Amino acid sequence: MSESQRIASLFKKLYDGTPWLHVNIVSTLKTISANQAHKKVLKNCNSIWEITEHLIAWRLNVLQRVQGNIIKTPDHNYIKEIEDSSDIAWTNTLESLETSQIEWINFLSTQTDKNLECIYSPNDMTFYEHIHGIIQHDAYHLGQIVLLAKQFKN
Repeated sequence: MSESQRIASLFKKLYDGTPWLHVNIVSTLKTISANQAHKKVLKNCNSIWEITEHLIAWRLNVLQRVQGNIIKTPDHNYIKEIEDSSDIAWTNTLESLETSQIEWINFLSTQTDKNLECIYSPNDMTFYEHIHGIIQHDAYHLGQIVLLAKQFKN
């Protein structure tokens, strides 16, 4: 198995499989309603929805980087208030997350181990480091989502 295939396996497990942390993104988010996702359960903390949008934006940012594009991260770091908190908007967010997953898996299916050694010049990190960084980023924010979602369990 190539390194890209192993990385794709990690992406898949964390997204909707059985990762070592025993919780995945899809099974966690599918239990959360639009109202719950929008609610700020802790003062001065982001909502589940804001975190999910942040997660999607960073996935797409890093994907652009490893495709050779120079990306400037906005000052808001992809954390913005949710303006439309409807059920349809939440479904759209979840669909955007799924699209980002498909784009990552498609990208990884075309990569060689040599490609992973390429350097993203603005920060001198390899594509390999960026890819593992986004997996770590997903896991970090999944932990936040899991903790926030506990507020809605009886």
